[in-house]
Amino acid sequence: MNFLLNKKLLVLLMLSFIILSSVLLTPNERAIDFNVDVKPIINKKCISCHGGVKKQGGFSLLFHKEALAETNSGKPAIIPGNPKDSEFIKRLLTDDSEERMPYKHEALSKQEIDVFKKWIKQGAKWGDHWAYLPVEEVDVPKTGKGWAINDIDRFIYDRLEKEELTPAVTADKPTLLRRLSLDLIGMVSSKEEADIFLNASDTDKAYESLVDSLMASPRFGEKWASMWLDVARYADTKGYESDGERNIWQYRDWVIRAFNNDKPYNDFITDQIAGDFYVNPTDEQYIATAFHRNTMSNDEGGTDNEEYRVAAVIDRVNTTWEGLLSTTFACVQCHSHPYDPIEHDEYYKFMAYFNNTRDEDVSAEYPILKHYDDTQQQKLEELTNWLQENVSPEHAREIYKFLKTGQPSINSTTTDSLSNAVIGNNNIALFFRNNSSARIAQVDLEGVDQLIYRYASSVQGGIMQLRLDKPDGPLLAEWKVAGGEGFRNLPVDFAAQSGIHDVYINYRNPAVTDNDQVTIQFDWFHFSPQFPGKDRPGYQKYKALYWTLLNADVYNTTPIMVENPANRSRKTFVFERGVWTSHGKEVEPGVPSAFKYAMPSDAPKNRKGLAQWLTDKRNPLLSRTMVNRVWEQLFGTGIVETLEDMGTQGMEPTHKELLDYLSWQFMHDFDWSVKKLIKAMVMSATYRQDSKVSEELKERDLFNKYYARGPRIRLSAEQVRDQYLSASGVLSDKMFGKGVMPWQPEGIWNSPYNSAKWVNATDEEQYRRAVYTYWKRSAPYPSMITFDGAQRVVCSPRRIRTNTPLQALVTLNDSAYIDIAKHFVRRMQKEGGDNVHDQIANGYHWMTYKSIPAAKLKILSGLYEQALADYQTHPARVSEMLGEDADGDAETAAMLVVANTLFNFDEMVTKN
Repeated sequence: MNFLLNKKLLVLLMLSFIILSSVLLTPNERAIDFNVDVKPIINKKCISCHGGVKKQGGFSLLFHKEALAETNSGKPAIIPGNPKDSEFIKRLLTDDSEERMPYKHEALSKQEIDVFKKWIKQGAKWGDHWAYLPVEEVDVPKTGKGWAINDIDRFIYDRLEKEELTPAVTADKPTLLRRLSLDLIGMVSSKEEADIFLNASDTDKAYESLVDSLMASPRFGEKWASMWLDVARYADTKGYESDGERNIWQYRDWVIRAFNNDKPYNDFITDQIAGDFYVNPTDEQYIATAFHRNTMSNDEGGTDNEEYRVAAVIDRVNTTWEGLLSTTFACVQCHSHPYDPIEHDEYYKFMAYFNNTRDEDVSAEYPILKHYDDTQQQKLEELTNWLQENVSPEHAREIYKFLKTGQPSINSTTTDSLSNAVIGNNNIALFFRNNSSARIAQVDLEGVDQLIYRYASSVQGGIMQLRLDKPDGPLLAEWKVAGGEGFRNLPVDFAAQSGIHDVYINYRNPAVTDNDQVTIQFDWFHFSPQFPGKDRPGYQKYKALYWTLLNADVYNTTPIMVENPANRSRKTFVFERGVWTSHGKEVEPGVPSAFKYAMPSDAPKNRKGLAQWLTDKRNPLLSRTMVNRVWEQLFGTGIVETLEDMGTQGMEPTHKELLDYLSWQFMHDFDWSVKKLIKAMVMSATYRQDSKVSEELKERDLFNKYYARGPRIRLSAEQVRDQYLSASGVLSDKMFGKGVMPWQPEGIWNSPYNSAKWVNATDEEQYRRAVYTYWKRSAPYPSMITFDGAQRVVCSPRRIRTNTPLQALVTLNDSAYIDIAKHFVRRMQKEGGDNVHDQIANGYHWMTYKSIPAAKLKILSGLYEQALADYQTHPARVSEMLGEDADGDAETAAMLVVANTLFNFDEMVTKN
């Protein structure tokens, strides 16, 4: 009896196990992945009405807590585990057109509704977007044997196998040479370098040597800087309508040096975000902070400096997220993010990190770094050493900072309570008439016994007073104002003070009879203790040296970031609906909670702390973004195509595991070395593939997302110009310095606010690399814009490549390219051989490293003969073609036609 009972029990247990297993293993009941299955439907069909912008019916699907919260009906729309009673599902299924969701749009498919049902049935579990999860070590696939050169190839091969595709053969040596040259230095390699590679017997060894040689070239930094300058919105002008000149080229040169020196990427970012926070910042660290001084500023009359200061801060927030972290953030200025889990107030918490800098949209661009000449810099170091030894390191730092940056100072544009005074154009400077006064609000006078101010006055006999708390308050000091030409710095000594006070400056001049006459203009005010060390040997000498340096005319300066002193820190408020004048609650610095790691515990609440957070290896986005950007530069498209957006509305990664693998390597194995990252990519078999497209690949992978062939993409604006300059033998090797102005026709510029003119460069300056071209935001260099160069008004994380007839018109007709082609002709005639056929063949080889196909040589030779006959018949046309170089040489004119045609071959404007 017991045996039978046990047997029945065993059978029941087995049946139960089989039924349970079948339920668990049924494909229809598989676990629903929120990010893979649910989120895409929400973003496509639901979020526009139930997200960060709109919460129709009080229901939002942006955040988990909102999705499960009570709606306007008083009940939740989603009941986890119970799809049948969830109003969310009922609204998807109803036939009532006024009730059915999506409202007044096509109904969801049965498959989409089933996904939602199963999701709710399984508990309506939420999920974190892949890009916001930490970068973790990834196992490398064990595939690709016989083809793979490194781990990159194993990831690629693994995907190719799944797609039933096979990789292409390795490209020939000339193709690899040109591809590497354009990718690593942005132009053709030297003849010597090319010959070494092309003639090498050990191709693999020669290939790696070529990679190392090109990356060691100073040309490397120039090429890769162009990519970063788009992110940094670098330009030589300030932007907006007036678009005046900005002297910020030192930043561009800093970027070039950083890439050439392989500055670790975490340091590269830290210096740009917070270089001014080092204990004793170097000039290089100060210059790096110009990254966020590339924001536009507005010098137009009548504008509000505070409005455009805020606009610059907002731009810094958006650039940091879009350029460094591949996240669209700008929309959060007005409301919570409609697609990604970022709250409205988190925008302003992040903004608080940038809201405390000294810049205030003044026309002088303060704060600026003074670039002393060698003699002055030597004197400054001598002064600093004396202060360190005889006073204190703290005093030495303060005085060094003031002499180099002019900070901390108070801009005259911030004065108020004006009497018979005005802020010129509402934004330029403080101007006094006779019998004037103005208030400098909330000055920290603790231990202060001196005011230094910068002013200009052509009127003699003026008397100024400094008073506490009100215009007729206690007198701090009274002094005579000297007139003269230009600005000068004047010290005013008074008894040491304490506490924070409003300070009033008053002015009167008995000799002035016209009270409407402007008598004095103020630039800035600096309150501090007097020069220290009065009882120390050498005091008089070094005090005089201090004033010599302070009064020195230094015209080479760079706008930089400097933090406000603690006594002048700003508060940050949420802007209601994004309006800068509509302040909501006050917020403290902070980062969005969507990311799975918090601000490091030791991080201060300033840009220094922000830099720590950005470069922390737990940050999920910094390394992913840079790896994706470098991949895009080499392969034409990022692993995530939308470089600007890795969020839920961005494109899905084609090879997510590879992206994470390289991101981990970048941080850990490569120790943030950009050169090591680039080398790993270009050494791969994936990169070395031939780029020919078969009919099968056109059908199955037209855009090369699986990498079954090598990259074939349009050259960038800079590559087009630099390639022709280098192949023509006229490219200048000169590096760094102010932006240059290669040939441009009259009338492109229109500068109504100043007399700025485009002055065409001469000699080698006109043949500098494209990265040095002067960049005016309101009128960028036309041929570079035609080839998709970024305008750099705002951060440009990626360029959208185009292929338009205008581009052909540039290389065919632009006088700058005609001029380059003339030099190419001279090189062909001088170095290309004794006959026309050899000259044409060598010209083709110099740019492609290949022998010219016979059919093309025949066409070009025929073109030459036809042009030569025409010019011999019509000698006047020679002058039209050659311009100033005309000397009746019909052969040269005919060869110019050929050279210009060569410049327009598809293989010349395409990589591969």
